[in-house]
Amino acid sequence: MSEEATAALAAFAASLTYEAIPERVRDRCKDLALDALACAVAGHAGEETHQLAALSSALAQSRESTVIGGDRLSLAGATMLNGYLITAVTMCDAHRPTMTHVTPEVVPPALAIAERDALSGRDLLVAVAAGFEVTTRIGIGVDFAEFRARGWHGPGIFGPFGAAAAVGRLLRFDADAMARAFGLAGSQAAGTFAAWGTPTVKFHQCRGALSGLMAALLASEKFVATREFLTARDGGLYNSYVSNSRPQAAIADLGQRWELEQIALRPWPAASSIQGMMTAMFDIVEKHEVDPAQVETLRVALSQPVFDLHGNFAKYKAKFEALLSAHYVAAAILHDRELSLAQFEPNVTTIRSCAASPSGSRCVPNQVCAA
Repeated sequence: MSEEATAALAAFAASLTYEAIPERVRDRCKDLALDALACAVAGHAGEETHQLAALSSALAQSRESTVIGGDRLSLAGATMLNGYLITAVTMCDAHRPTMTHVTPEVVPPALAIAERDALSGRDLLVAVAAGFEVTTRIGIGVDFAEFRARGWHGPGIFGPFGAAAAVGRLLRFDADAMARAFGLAGSQAAGTFAAWGTPTVKFHQCRGALSGLMAALLASEKFVATREFLTARDGGLYNSYVSNSRPQAAIADLGQRWELEQIALRPWPAASSIQGMMTAMFDIVEKHEVDPAQVETLRVALSQPVFDLHGNFAKYKAKFEALLSAHYVAAAILHDRELSLAQFEPNVTTIRSCAASPSGSRCVPNQVCAA
């Protein structure tokens, strides 16, 4: 049965119709798409956005596709830049079971093809639903603990499949063409946590969007590719990226239970893994009259995995580092009783902090510690 994973997902994406998507799921897809557009508009203020814009404009010289909140670029250029814009200021969605951002990979190529071919909003909605579901379904087919322990980063690995599914649905692929698109998407799947703490982790997302676009466009030319990338014994995703996989989980109750409903949106800018900490901080400052001038020490307890990701950014030198820093975010909420992108701009007075060990080293008065 495991050999049927790619075929089942390809058939699902190729045959999905508007009527087959429950109303609540359609509404969720609309929320995700609108959030992606809003994040992209904010992304024009990203520190590295101009660098990605330069790369995107160099990919081709045509101008058939719209940059969200901006000018026009080529199909490939707009896909890449829109993918980066959505994730540029660390506000986009996250599929919590796999720590994977989904909309930066799926929405940009779907928008580009829908615009190019003058397709309807309903067509676009079905396509992004297919892309969201394929991305998250493929993700839950791995043993994520092992996947993460090996250092893999989900957006660049799962995302190309979802992008290819969305484009393939807009191009009216049959199941065979969709399976070949998945084979081409998987051949480009990449990205590890070696990039953590640098803007390259955001590049994984936009590169995943472009990979999926190229996969689908090449499949539309009848390019030959494996139709069973997921479970191929030699090099398949479920046999190479992890030693323990659950391909049946990827297709269980397909079309009845919607994994895309597990995609979460962030209430505030900053890393997804510290949103819970931020909620707790807001609860404290809203329920108690806390005068930050009277606070000598703030101790924040984080789980070990979250501390490993966000507790070591005690010295933040740039906006992206501050967005990842539990120290900065906690201090900003305590001091300002709010959190917005404006608080991460370079001209904001930074708050001194020290890094405590996971076991809880002693904090220095008037500094902010996370342990």
